[in-house]
Amino acid sequence: MSDTPVIDTVGLSKVYATGDTPVVALADVTLQVHRGEFVAVVGASGSGKSTFMNLIGLLDRPSHGVLRLDGVDVARLTSNQRAMVRNHKVGFVFQGFNLLRRTSAMENVELPLLYAGVGARARAQAAATALTQVGLGERMGHMPNQLSGGQQQRVAIARALVNQPALLLADEPTGNLDSTTTREILKLFVDLNVNHGITVVMVTHEQDVAAVSRRVVQFKDGHVVMDGPPPETWTPAVEVPWRAAKVQGAA
Repeated sequence: MSDTPVIDTVGLSKVYATGDTPVVALADVTLQVHRGEFVAVVGASGSGKSTFMNLIGLLDRPSHGVLRLDGVDVARLTSNQRAMVRNHKVGFVFQGFNLLRRTSAMENVELPLLYAGVGARARAQAAATALTQVGLGERMGHMPNQLSGGQQQRVAIARALVNQPALLLADEPTGNLDSTTTREILKLFVDLNVNHGITVVMVTHEQDVAAVSRRVVQFKDGHVVMDGPPPETWTPAVEVPWRAAKVQGAA
C-alpha cells in the first residue's frame, strides 16, 4: 500500500475578490488525509468547510498554497487535466443524490465510466459490482422513482465508487434522509471504510453523524480549529468498531 497521502495541503488558501474588500474563505490550511482514513469535516456556515471541499474535489482553484491529490499536484493543472484527475481519483456523493430520473440504477452508475471512454461490457460489469457492493444487486434495472431515498443514495454511492477512486467525497450525504435511513447509509460508509479500505471525507453539520468518523476536522473563519478523534461527548448515530474498541480498552 502506498504511503502517499490521498490529500496533502500546504498553506492552502482561497480569497474571493468581492468589491473593494477581499473575502478570505480559507486561510493557510496545512493537513494530510491518508489512505483508509474516515474524516468528518464540520463547521458553521461560512467557516470554510465547503470551500475546502470544493478545492479538494477540484471544483475550484486555490488562491495560494499546495494541493496534492493522491500524489498529483493539481493546483496548476489545466481545466481538462483537472477534469480527468477528478473523474479518476474522486467519487462524489451529494445530499440531493443527483441521479438521472429517466435512467436505470445501472445506467446511472455507468455514467463516470462512459465519460472515461470505457467499453459497454466493462461498464456493465463494473456497475453491477458497485451496485452489489452497496446492497442493490437486485435493483439494477429500477428507475430512481422506483427506489426509496436510501436506495437512491446507495445508487449515488455506487456511482461514486465505480471508478475505484482514491477518495470518496461526501457532501451532507444524509441531509435529505430520515433518521432510520441515515443510520443505514452511515453503516454503509463504515463498512466501505473498514472492510474495503475506502478513504472517506464527509461534510456534515450533525454531531452524531460526524461522530461516526475516525477523525474530525473543524473549520472556523477559514482556519482549522480542531483536528483529531471525535470528542467523547459526541454520540455516534451508529456503532462503530473503533469507538467500541476504545471503550473496551478503557474498561
